[in-house]
Amino acid sequence: MTTILALSGSPSGASRTVAAVRGALDLLAERGYKVQHVAVRELPAAELLAADTGHPQIKKVLTEVAEADGVIVATPIYKASYTGVIKALLDLLPQHGLRGKAVLPLATGGTLAHLLAVDYALRPVLAALGARHVVPGTFLLDSAFVSGPAEPGHPPLRYSLAPDAELRLTDAIAEFAAALPAPSLDEEAAALTNL
Repeated sequence: MTTILALSGSPSGASRTVAAVRGALDLLAERGYKVQHVAVRELPAAELLAADTGHPQIKKVLTEVAEADGVIVATPIYKASYTGVIKALLDLLPQHGLRGKAVLPLATGGTLAHLLAVDYALRPVLAALGARHVVPGTFLLDSAFVSGPAEPGHPPLRYSLAPDAELRLTDAIAEFAAALPAPSLDEEAAALTNL
């Protein structure tokens, strides 16, 4: 089964970045891909910062990255760069930790001034890790999200994409999916029955 792993580097559990990741993974699941989401903020901080790759949680994530066919690296942009949280995890990957993988950079930010951070800050790191194909990054402005009431079991504030931003994300997912191994007919059938 073709597996997609999303790594979200938001320091908040109820962020626009997390909402974008959920939207991306929903679109990929509808196409028949197996999807997983790792919120880096939930990893043990001391072990992450100490590069303790032997810690069970860190080791599990590194294994999931190694086994994934495609990776989404999602981050809010602060001060013209991706978060330290996502950088700490990317630093733990082996030198060619993304070799053979399609990668989608996905970023959110408060102003268009941060738009180039995807290409000038994040893309070079992903390429240096050996990604087979880094598809064009997607940057979504904070204003492209609509806040709504909480749902049971979710954080107090819930974000969703405005229709035009949802179209942009759908286009990005289509390009990302084109760079991935196609799901089998059985996987596609299973996805359709889950709709």
